[in-house]
Amino acid sequence: MNMTELKQKYETVIGLEVHAQLKTKTKIFCGSATEFGQEHNSQICPVCVGYPGVLPVMNKEALNFAILTGLALNCEISKRCKFDRKQYFYPDLPKNYQVSQYDMPVAKNGRIKIGEKTIRINRAHLEEDAGKLVHAGSSGIAGSTYSLVDYNRTGVPLLEIVSEAELSSPEEARAYMEELRNVVRYLDVCDGNLEEGSLRCDANISIRLVGEKELGTKAEIKNMNSFKALQKALEFEVERQIELVESGGKVVQETRLWNDASGTTESMRSKEEAHDYRYFPEPDLLPFEIDQEWIDRIRAKMPELPEQKRQRYVKDLCLSQHDAGVIVESLEMAKFFDKVAELDTNIKASVNWLMGDITAYLKENKLSVQDTKLTPENLAEMINLIDKGVISNNIAKKIIITLIEKGGSADSIVKEQGLSVISDESAIREIVLKVLAANEEQVQKYKSGKTQLLGFFVGQIMKETKGKAQPETVNKLVQEELNK
Repeated sequence: MNMTELKQKYETVIGLEVHAQLKTKTKIFCGSATEFGQEHNSQICPVCVGYPGVLPVMNKEALNFAILTGLALNCEISKRCKFDRKQYFYPDLPKNYQVSQYDMPVAKNGRIKIGEKTIRINRAHLEEDAGKLVHAGSSGIAGSTYSLVDYNRTGVPLLEIVSEAELSSPEEARAYMEELRNVVRYLDVCDGNLEEGSLRCDANISIRLVGEKELGTKAEIKNMNSFKALQKALEFEVERQIELVESGGKVVQETRLWNDASGTTESMRSKEEAHDYRYFPEPDLLPFEIDQEWIDRIRAKMPELPEQKRQRYVKDLCLSQHDAGVIVESLEMAKFFDKVAELDTNIKASVNWLMGDITAYLKENKLSVQDTKLTPENLAEMINLIDKGVISNNIAKKIIITLIEKGGSADSIVKEQGLSVISDESAIREIVLKVLAANEEQVQKYKSGKTQLLGFFVGQIMKETKGKAQPETVNKLVQEELNK
């Protein structure tokens, strides 16, 4: 059997552990800053690098962000939660243990919807981040010759969101991750930047024969810094595990790294079980009591979430599910669209412009709509000029670039540059007759049955009028003259 046939024989089971770096100004247990990209070891203190005798102090804002995210993910918020020490050695973990949460997390038993499917969330717990190894030197094929440690990231607050093993394909895992990023960005608790590592994902993946209930042996995949990398890594791992089992081998429980250059996963180390970390309660931090008043106060700050916004767009603004999904995908675009929707303008046309020419420009120039000079008012004004017949879509395509790059008023640009549509039939008819007279051979071919030449004539007339002639009128008059 080929791989396509073999994939029909097996089920894929995926669970994701997503680490969201919370947007606090200081670290989770000390006052050191959390700003990205600063000089190595410039944002550290005795607490976050684990000097003897220091004591951690909980960052309340990090706990507030965790509660808010838990509520957004439909979790139960624990009335009592505590921190634990997770013991393991790694060069960039200065204390040789990580302060995390084990049996009493801040949030548990949640759910998130992706498309028509609901994925259960096991838990969301707070923990401190480790540092970062900086590899340097060179020895040819061997790579770096030494490593340095940057502790700037050590102690940055993370919220680890752990799904149940209910994702059944790499595409579904990607959709889950994208929706989770949307949620934390809408909440403004994490910037969701995968490239900078403020949103990271470890994937646990296994296969089993279709119909089996028992889970297969899982492998953990790390080092995926984009949605595309997550999907590609899981696609490779599915095929690797199937080929291994089909050849008589066994999948071993291990941690594997995704190598984007080679498009493969590579074995890193054997995977530990929870008991291997020797969890025990963090003695320097008392348990936290979270009462209902605290939860209600946080819930009152809840913004409109992506799923709610999509439903509102479909129900109240009559957008299609697809269009609503595309707009909601970008928080900046959704905010922009919400302002446009408040104005007296054509909603469907505004969606088409945002999803079409505007998005194309933003992608090409690697910008968000907030980085441009375009305003909701100016876009609405331009769309109203189209609807009134003052300008054509072709003219608008030129104006929109000016509005994006320089701003200003669409109406003023039209008047200053003389871009108004020519709608006078007598003026257009003169140009039609001129074009037909200059293309007598094509006229005869059209009359002989080559009616596809209609587009040629319309194009010539639009060229002659620099795109200002009203297309509907041009089509009508050309056909009138050709059919005489």
